[in-house]
Amino acid sequence: MTTTPASEPPRGPTVRYQPDEKPPLKLAVGVGLQLAVLNIAAVMLIPMVVMRAAGMSDSQLAWAVLASVTVCGLTTVVQAFRAGRFGAGHVMVMGTSGAFIPASIMALNEGGPSLLATLVAVSALVPLVLSWRLSTFQRVLTPAVSGTVIMLIPVTVLPFVSSLLSGGGEGASAPGAPLSFLVTVVVIGGLALKATGSLRLWAPVVGVVAGSAIAAYHGLYDLERVAAAPSIDLPQPQAPGFDLGFGSDFWTLLPSFLLVAVIAAVRTMSSAVAVQRVSWRRKNRAIDFRAVQGTVAVDGVGNLLAGLAGTVPGSATTTSVPLTQLTGVAARAVGIVAGAGFIALAFLPKAFAAILAIPDPVFAGYLVVLLAMLFTIGMKIVVQDGLGYREGLIVGIAFLAGVSFQYGMVFPEHVSGFAGGLLENGMNAGGLAAILMTLFLRVTDPRRSRIETWSDLSELAAIRGFLGNFTSRSGWGREMANRLAAATEETLLALGEGETPAPGDTRRRLLLTARREANSAVLDLFVAPAGENLQDRVALLGEVEDDTPVAREVSLRLLRHLASSVMHRQYHDVDVVTVRVEAPG
Repeated sequence: MTTTPASEPPRGPTVRYQPDEKPPLKLAVGVGLQLAVLNIAAVMLIPMVVMRAAGMSDSQLAWAVLASVTVCGLTTVVQAFRAGRFGAGHVMVMGTSGAFIPASIMALNEGGPSLLATLVAVSALVPLVLSWRLSTFQRVLTPAVSGTVIMLIPVTVLPFVSSLLSGGGEGASAPGAPLSFLVTVVVIGGLALKATGSLRLWAPVVGVVAGSAIAAYHGLYDLERVAAAPSIDLPQPQAPGFDLGFGSDFWTLLPSFLLVAVIAAVRTMSSAVAVQRVSWRRKNRAIDFRAVQGTVAVDGVGNLLAGLAGTVPGSATTTSVPLTQLTGVAARAVGIVAGAGFIALAFLPKAFAAILAIPDPVFAGYLVVLLAMLFTIGMKIVVQDGLGYREGLIVGIAFLAGVSFQYGMVFPEHVSGFAGGLLENGMNAGGLAAILMTLFLRVTDPRRSRIETWSDLSELAAIRGFLGNFTSRSGWGREMANRLAAATEETLLALGEGETPAPGDTRRRLLLTARREANSAVLDLFVAPAGENLQDRVALLGEVEDDTPVAREVSLRLLRHLASSVMHRQYHDVDVVTVRVEAPG
């Protein structure tokens, strides 16, 4: 049943339409076309840069750009749905990935489009594998890692913004570039801060139009280019095929592509988490990691299509996140319209030309507001589960590493020659540093106590014995053992695992691990997937009334009383519940 937030008090930007709600058609089309128009140039830019840097022909460049736009459009539409293990079910704009620029240029130089196609197709296996077994990697791909990658996106893109600010045309008035940039930033920022209702919905478009008007007055908007472009044109496919020789060039470049694919997948995961943070009215809603898995799976499919087409691979972007915050519209229909807009623009050269004619300073102004919002989103992700000493050190070192490598502050003569200049990209360097430090912590952590049994209360005696041994080794008494046993029992009851299944039913396995952190015990319960999110149910206690069975609600209330925190991560293959219990006294 569709609901609207009309009764909610105005507390800054609010979600007007959640992903599962249907906004008016005009509103969905308007916001979706905003996404398409404001992102199409960025989608086109990276394959243009790669092809031109590698000296490819104009026909190959045109095909690579067209293929990138089409693939990004198709995958953006798919992301709006949830079909099994594929799709985010949110507004998730897919784009080409700047992280692949150095490796893609080297592949084109060494073996041409066919070698690039082969390497891109092989690297597409990385996000597909990660999406299938994301629960296995969840201890490494933490909020600290994801948030750091998001925070480093502005750092990585700033040099591009700087180059845009120098854009201008011959004979243009001297103040045209800075004025159009300033007007774009002020209009978008001012409307985002103060406007309400429909005016805030169109803040990015109003800002870009205002900036373009100033630019046109000073001769920066290329109207002749738009007039010369045909209205409709059919593409000429130039898929290069695969280089199946697997020579030395392939094996030399493969590690670079696989490493960048991991970084791009982390960015996709970060984007999937970020878009969930702004798409629902209840801000403490638990992250649905099944949606994250679906997002990464579509990312892999898109990269496979990019390989077949012989163009630059991509990843999910966070560009829909700031627009969702600005407009309050997170409905899936927006993603469908945006993806369809990409595909339509690919066959409309005149509309294509009109977008490409937007002056660089205007586009830079839009990016400045976008990047500022992305940086704050990254900070929120970093601190979402608390920022301890170790996590804070990881974020600090990784962020400084990203900035230092991006701007050539650390042995640039050596960095430029490593893996094709992979670490010259701040997002690559910082993201890799965060992953390696997190992996080091996980490997060197004390070995956890663990027990594997059935996930029903018939095994409670064994679980109690295991927890009694754990608390004894940790220096706690019987009271702490009883508290942990009660928390485990209530968690199993709340998950619907409290009764022994009837004959013929499949019994689910439970892996229970326990570790001590300061004066707290942390229990991780790995069980077969259940239904609703336990973390959400605990958070909602006392806020809403529904048809939750009385026994289950009692379990939830007892669990909230026993545990200082409960985190429930739902994957397609397993549910992971982390319960933290403070020691008595």
